[in-house]
Amino acid sequence: MIEIKADSETREQYVQNIIGTWGEASDEQKTQGRLWYTNAHDLADMMTEGDVRKGAGLLAALSPQTSWPLNVELAQAAWDSGRPSGHLGDALAKAAKILAGADPTEVLPMDRKTGHFYRCILDPADADAVCIDRHAHDIAVGEEYGARDRGLGAKGRYALIAHCYREAAQRLDELPSAVQAVTWVVWRDKLVGTSTRGTRFATAV
Repeated sequence: MIEIKADSETREQYVQNIIGTWGEASDEQKTQGRLWYTNAHDLADMMTEGDVRKGAGLLAALSPQTSWPLNVELAQAAWDSGRPSGHLGDALAKAAKILAGADPTEVLPMDRKTGHFYRCILDPADADAVCIDRHAHDIAVGEEYGARDRGLGAKGRYALIAHCYREAAQRLDELPSAVQAVTWVVWRDKLVGTSTRGTRFATAV
């Protein structure tokens, strides 16, 4: 795992890695990434018949270790039935609380991935939120970690990578979430194109 208190040279290298991956993006990949959270927002709104906050909360709560299609399927089924299922206990408990009316910000870890994922879906124009999943981590550090532990459950390590995306976004004059989503698309396409593990990397942004 990377050091939580990285020196300035290491942090700058992470920023450059992110910007470098952005520079590899085609126009199509940039369009896809820039629209990702807007499309997710619209889906959350439609899925819950206008209760976008609850829809975004369900999607975020049920997102860990799931592909995006499965994430959507689980969230839709939870909304339709009123009973989350098909995931691990912790995710199901969070989803159940959100369905029961709890504010997602009081249920989700707002300083880590699912909290930021929620914020990005709720408001795609949020200038601070950035979802750091395993791919976003690997882009920043410039190395595919595979099954190794990235340690993103640690608040400080998550904050470090998120800061690097915000810095890269500022230099690119883009939203942090857009930089994350576009570079994620580039990274995913690169991995799918050079391996036989395509479905493994088709996870939610």
